[in-house]
Amino acid sequence: MKRVCVFCGASPGLRPVYAEAARTLGYLLVSRGAGLVFGGGRVGLMGVVADAVLAAGGEAVGVIPRALVAKEVAHEGLTALHVVDTMHERKALMVDLADGFVALPGGVGTLDELSEVLSWAQLGLHRKPCGVLNVDGYFDALLAMLDRGVADGFIRAEDRAFLLVDDAPALLLDRMSAHRPAPVPRWVRREEV
Repeated sequence: MKRVCVFCGASPGLRPVYAEAARTLGYLLVSRGAGLVFGGGRVGLMGVVADAVLAAGGEAVGVIPRALVAKEVAHEGLTALHVVDTMHERKALMVDLADGFVALPGGVGTLDELSEVLSWAQLGLHRKPCGVLNVDGYFDALLAMLDRGVADGFIRAEDRAFLLVDDAPALLLDRMSAHRPAPVPRWVRREEV
């Protein structure tokens, strides 16, 4: 993976373990020769992971909607900062720029971004690995809901398998690098969604 897109909070959360995981992930990306794609903010876990990548001499590419430049305090020290018009453009460009996706703890925006890349994988629009860094069990309830979706016939088991999960950043990146998803028939073309 040349670039990994990290979805995460514009807040640091209330527990130091979240920032520690973001920082570790940033350093690991650089040590593996991977760049960062992220939401472009200087605040919260976004800022932590970007600062770690930059401090280690890596590439950090941000993508932020014009309306959020001031609210999320756009990071000014990045390798590149793409300012787009809409959230839809933000997510599409982040997908285009990345070779894989990791969700760190975050809020509704993080869940939205993760859900979209999983949905696009299900539709056959990409075959890039999708991972969740389950810091201190943060995503346990989401993972249980996905498993319930499989058990109740709303999610196919092979679609659930798109989401790789680990609580250790290095192990998650190892699993993502080794992951070879099964071929998925393309349901639609990207222009149609």
